[in-house]
Amino acid sequence: MHKNFRYYMRCFILSCLILFTYRLEAQPVKQHGALHVNGVQLVDSKNQDVVLRGMSFGWSCFHPRFYTAGSINTLVTDWKCSVIRASLGVEPKNGYKEDSATQIQLIRNVVEACIKEGVYVIIDWHSHNINLKEAKAFFATMARDYGKYPNVIYEIYNEPDYESWDEVKAYSTEIISTIRTIDPDNLILVGCPHWDQDIHLVAADPLKNVFNIMYTMHFYAGTHKQWLRDRCDAALDKGIPIFVSESAGMEATGDGPLNDEEWQRWIEWCEQHKISWIVWSVSDKNETCSVLQTSALSDGGWKNEDLKESGIKSRNFIRKYNAKP
Repeated sequence: MHKNFRYYMRCFILSCLILFTYRLEAQPVKQHGALHVNGVQLVDSKNQDVVLRGMSFGWSCFHPRFYTAGSINTLVTDWKCSVIRASLGVEPKNGYKEDSATQIQLIRNVVEACIKEGVYVIIDWHSHNINLKEAKAFFATMARDYGKYPNVIYEIYNEPDYESWDEVKAYSTEIISTIRTIDPDNLILVGCPHWDQDIHLVAADPLKNVFNIMYTMHFYAGTHKQWLRDRCDAALDKGIPIFVSESAGMEATGDGPLNDEEWQRWIEWCEQHKISWIVWSVSDKNETCSVLQTSALSDGGWKNEDLKESGIKSRNFIRKYNAKP
């Protein structure tokens, strides 16, 4: 009887340890805590390397119906995302410049649900142009309200298109200063010219006197191939930390066929260099990069038939690589 008791106790303790480990893995922020940059590597509160993998929502002004706690629960529990990106539409119709109250609430929905789910969340100023005044006001609000949470990452300029690196640097310096006045610690992502492909310009002249920042690079596997990986390799060699805050398997237009082989090469490259990557996008537009069919419910719980081909493959990628130790 005594031996049986000890046996059952060992089984009970082992079960508790397995459950505890699973709960930690299911809540990456509890596992890793506050993130910071060490050289070119993103690391956690214990200085252990971290690779975040997840999904980006589509423009908040175009696809607001998915900015819900239910969608986030599905992305966390079923897709196994460790990070989710909330993309604040700034300039289009119904965007932040036209209806700031509605758009801020959509971002709050995502941020607060991610905090509850225990995953990281990127607050993305989703614009191709410089809107300094509006961006400063927005990020000051976000930093005041959410800067105390280690979940939060700020992406201050989604994709500069035709702006020079000098212009992006000047803008970024001001936004970083605005955030750091309120939130001295959380990670900040900085964009670069030509839709986040000109990382070589950053490598030649990076920002000075800034703390805990990474530079974003975006790839679409049907368009961006080995030449962009070579450019990133050169930037890494010069000490430039890279975060892939947007990516997908088709052409840069967001449409066209998936290039599965090149997409796999990109994911393997990210994994080799321990670079975080996020897939675009949670939306139901009639295009290849929108991962959902129009049948997908706004509150999540999506079935396979609710996913497009890009959705099925994105989910498989995230589940596969986030399951690795």
